[in-house]
Amino acid sequence: MTTHRQFVTVVALLSGLGLASAWAQDAKDRAVEQYLCKDVMRESGANRDVAIAFLHGFLLGKSGSSKFNLDVLHKQSDDFIERCLDNPGEKAVDAAAKVRN
Repeated sequence: MTTHRQFVTVVALLSGLGLASAWAQDAKDRAVEQYLCKDVMRESGANRDVAIAFLHGFLLGKSGSSKFNLDVLHKQSDDFIERCLDNPGEKAVDAAAKVRN
Protein backbone atom coordinates (compact mmCIF):
# COMPACT_ATOMS: atom_id res chain seq x y z
CA MET A 1 0.00 0.00 0.00
CA THR A 2 2.82 2.43 0.85
CA THR A 3 4.53 1.74 -2.46
CA HIS A 4 1.29 2.49 -4.29
CA ARG A 5 0.92 5.78 -2.37
CA GLN A 6 4.51 6.73 -3.16
CA PHE A 7 3.94 5.96 -6.83
CA VAL A 8 0.74 8.05 -6.91
CA THR A 9 2.55 10.91 -5.18
CA VAL A 10 5.39 10.85 -7.69
CA VAL A 11 2.99 10.70 -10.65
CA ALA A 12 0.96 13.60 -9.22
CA LEU A 13 4.09 15.70 -8.77
CA LEU A 14 5.44 14.97 -12.22
CA SER A 15 2.08 15.55 -13.86
CA GLY A 16 1.41 18.66 -11.84
CA LEU A 17 4.71 20.23 -12.71
CA GLY A 18 4.60 19.18 -16.36
CA LEU A 19 7.55 16.83 -16.10
CA ALA A 20 6.02 13.48 -16.95
CA SER A 21 7.37 13.51 -20.50
CA ALA A 22 10.77 14.79 -19.36
CA TRP A 23 10.93 12.01 -16.76
CA ALA A 24 10.15 9.41 -19.43
CA GLN A 25 13.07 10.73 -21.47
CA ASP A 26 15.46 11.45 -18.60
CA ALA A 27 15.29 9.40 -15.38
CA LYS A 28 17.18 11.92 -13.20
CA ASP A 29 16.13 12.22 -9.59
CA ARG A 30 13.96 15.16 -8.59
CA ALA A 31 13.49 16.90 -5.24
CA VAL A 32 10.47 18.83 -4.09
CA GLU A 33 12.80 21.63 -3.00
CA GLN A 34 14.07 22.23 -6.53
CA TYR A 35 10.78 23.68 -7.79
CA LEU A 36 10.27 27.40 -7.61
CA CYS A 37 7.02 29.30 -7.42
CA LYS A 38 7.44 30.33 -11.04
CA ASP A 39 7.56 26.65 -12.06
CA VAL A 40 4.17 26.04 -10.46
CA MET A 41 2.69 29.31 -11.70
CA ARG A 42 3.70 28.57 -15.30
CA GLU A 43 1.31 25.62 -15.21
CA SER A 44 -2.38 26.19 -15.74
CA GLY A 45 -5.68 24.56 -14.93
CA ALA A 46 -5.57 21.00 -13.64
CA ASN A 47 -1.76 20.78 -13.80
CA ARG A 48 -1.40 23.72 -11.41
CA ASP A 49 -4.14 22.33 -9.17
CA VAL A 50 -2.35 18.98 -8.95
CA ALA A 51 0.99 20.65 -8.16
CA ILE A 52 -0.58 22.72 -5.36
CA ALA A 53 -2.46 19.70 -4.03
CA PHE A 54 0.81 17.75 -4.02
CA LEU A 55 2.48 20.47 -1.97
CA HIS A 56 -0.41 20.44 0.50
CA GLY A 57 -0.14 16.65 0.80
CA PHE A 58 3.64 16.75 1.11
CA LEU A 59 3.49 19.23 3.98
CA LEU A 60 0.59 17.43 5.62
CA GLY A 61 2.61 14.21 5.51
CA LYS A 62 5.65 15.95 6.98
CA SER A 63 3.50 17.21 9.84
CA GLY A 64 2.49 13.66 10.71
CA SER A 65 -1.20 14.51 10.48
CA SER A 66 -3.84 13.17 8.14
CA LYS A 67 -6.59 15.68 8.96
CA PHE A 68 -7.34 18.89 7.11
CA ASN A 69 -10.16 21.41 6.71
CA LEU A 70 -11.40 22.05 3.18
CA ASP A 71 -12.08 25.75 3.77
CA VAL A 72 -8.63 26.27 5.26
CA LEU A 73 -7.05 24.30 2.41
CA HIS A 74 -8.83 26.46 -0.16
CA LYS A 75 -7.65 29.67 1.54
CA GLN A 76 -4.10 28.33 1.76
CA SER A 77 -4.20 27.55 -1.97
CA ASP A 78 -5.32 31.09 -2.77
CA ASP A 79 -2.66 32.53 -0.44
CA PHE A 80 -0.02 30.29 -2.04
CA ILE A 81 -0.89 31.57 -5.52
CA GLU A 82 -0.73 35.20 -4.36
CA ARG A 83 2.59 34.60 -2.59
CA CYS A 84 4.06 32.91 -5.65
CA LEU A 85 2.93 35.70 -7.94
CA ASP A 86 4.70 38.17 -5.64
CA ASN A 87 7.78 35.94 -5.12
CA PRO A 88 8.39 33.85 -8.26
CA GLY A 89 11.95 32.93 -7.24
CA GLU A 90 10.90 31.46 -3.88
CA LYS A 91 10.97 27.69 -3.49
CA ALA A 92 7.40 26.46 -3.94
CA VAL A 93 7.56 24.21 -0.88
CA ASP A 94 8.76 27.14 1.26
CA ALA A 95 5.93 29.34 0.01
CA ALA A 96 3.42 26.59 0.73
CA ALA A 97 4.84 26.13 4.25
CA LYS A 98 4.63 29.86 4.97
CA VAL A 99 0.97 30.13 4.01
CA ARG A 100 0.15 27.16 6.27
CA ASN A 101 1.28 29.10 9.37
